[in-house]
Amino acid sequence: MFENMTEKEARQQILESVAKYCDQFHNKKDDFKPGDRISYASRVYDREEMTNLVDSALEFWLTAGRYTDEFEKSFADYLGIRFCSLVNSGSSANLLAFMTLTSPLLSDVDGKDRRVYPGDEVITVAAGFPTTVAPIIQYGAVPVFVDVTIPEYNIDVKKLEDALSDKTKAVMLAHTLGNPFDLRAVKEFCDRHGLWLIEDNCDALGSRYEMPDGWHFTGTVGDIGTSSFYPPHHMTMGEGGAVYTNDPLLNRIARSLRDWGRDCVCPSGRDNLCGHRFDGQYGELPFGYDHKYVYSHFGYNLKATDMQAAVGCAQLAKFPGFVEKRKKNFAHLVDGLQTAAKERGFDIEDRLILPVATPHADPSWFGFMMTCRDNVDRKSVVTSVEAAGVQTRALFAGNLTKHPCFDEMRRSGSGYRIAGSLTNTDEIMNRSFWVGVYPGMTDAMLDHMCKVICDALS
Repeated sequence: MFENMTEKEARQQILESVAKYCDQFHNKKDDFKPGDRISYASRVYDREEMTNLVDSALEFWLTAGRYTDEFEKSFADYLGIRFCSLVNSGSSANLLAFMTLTSPLLSDVDGKDRRVYPGDEVITVAAGFPTTVAPIIQYGAVPVFVDVTIPEYNIDVKKLEDALSDKTKAVMLAHTLGNPFDLRAVKEFCDRHGLWLIEDNCDALGSRYEMPDGWHFTGTVGDIGTSSFYPPHHMTMGEGGAVYTNDPLLNRIARSLRDWGRDCVCPSGRDNLCGHRFDGQYGELPFGYDHKYVYSHFGYNLKATDMQAAVGCAQLAKFPGFVEKRKKNFAHLVDGLQTAAKERGFDIEDRLILPVATPHADPSWFGFMMTCRDNVDRKSVVTSVEAAGVQTRALFAGNLTKHPCFDEMRRSGSGYRIAGSLTNTDEIMNRSFWVGVYPGMTDAMLDHMCKVICDALS
């Protein structure tokens, strides 16, 4: 098959065949018709992702390599941030971000002990995804839960001061379904009290927020940001995530923890780039011990593969278009629900609370969140909508403190703290649901979703 070809020519032939295969068998889709299943999220891709994936596979490097380097640089450039570390999932990104704050290297930062210790408190919310909170508990720190607002579904910043104690060291929050939380208030609160801010940006990649000095992408205002590249998210590489920061020390710690905890920063497969592999003194090791095997942290192996990064590079090139389509689909649902409700003789706002963007925010929406009014039974609505082929989702955990994973802590009355009440959090747990706005949705699908939801409300 490859007689009289160079390796480069053979590879090109394979990639051309892969592109044709993708066009023929992956990208030919039938037009939507009522009754077809509408998922809340899905991958949007074409021949570029598939040929990149095969190109990486043909190299058979497998672990992080040239595509990883390209993705980390391009992703950081897109966000306008200095450092990016690719990891194997968004949950790992949250773990890595939080563990970075526990490093001994932070015990003396400008004369202050900024390190998070077991027993220290971290302000967060219970209305979200569990892996925003899990690293805090797993380390032995104490999450302090604050209520959220409806219809923004983000932390109620008026209650931040009530959550503060002399043990508070950090704030770790997600931007809910693409809608940024009030970054002005949260950042000012953190700066005033000397607290770290981790932005869980896994559901909000591409969202922007206007700070006093101008517009910033979410994930870049705090000390550390995280992203997820799981298939339902704003872009995908199958599995995958990222941790990013402008702080060189935090970046150094994160890279160490991601790469087994090692002290050496030389990339895999390239030894002694610094020229000091065998001339350092570390801990109580013999002088000159091989720096490739010196460990400054108790770390992990959280790296992604180059094949994942190859898919991510192709996705990132399309990403600005994904963001605009999500915004368009969100606006379509707002208008479509209002129109469909009027056609059925009622006002949509009398039966549903529709989502609202946070002031100063330009959301890259992940989903379209709705809360049922008191006169509407959520279970009945969701059951009807699902039966009509439209996939729905709850706001993840609803109220995380109500879940079985908190049983032992609830019984003992220790391990977490609630600042005030979680009234709106419980309201969301009981009365809210959401549908998707992913870029692959067509106008026909969106119109059908509006019809199905309003039929259920009727």
